Amino acid sequence: MTLSADDRLAVHELIALHGHLMDAGEFDRMDELFTADVVYDVTAFGAGELRGHEAIKRAALALGDGNPVGHHVTNVWVTEDADGTVRALSKGLGVNADGSVGSVVYEDTLRRETAGWRIAHRNVKPRRTPLHP
Repeated sequence: MTLSADDRLAVHELIALHGHLMDAGEFDRMDELFTADVVYDVTAFGAGELRGHEAIKRAALALGDGNPVGHHVTNVWVTEDADGTVRALSKGLGVNADGSVGSVVYEDTLRRETAGWRIAHRNVKPRRTPLHP
């Protein structure tokens, strides 16, 4: 499969939607973002792999006021492997209630489903030091 411009735009919009829904606490709309069998890997933050929409929702609710007040995504790069696997690499900024900011890299594997593109696997990696040669 070769990704069309429409596919690429749909993936970009999907990744952008994540911050809007999470910041608004619209967890009942996670099916618009993720496959039903999504693996959301936050091992680097000590939370392991969250499997499915309910696990992501529970983790966000448990974090409570520790959640960022704003998730911002930039530098989205969409690629397609030789076997047709679609991946996106993006940078995320989380603005916290105290004004501090954290930076992450999102490594996504995407799947086109009947309802459109969805994230099937997301690995969230914090950026804590500059330059990783």
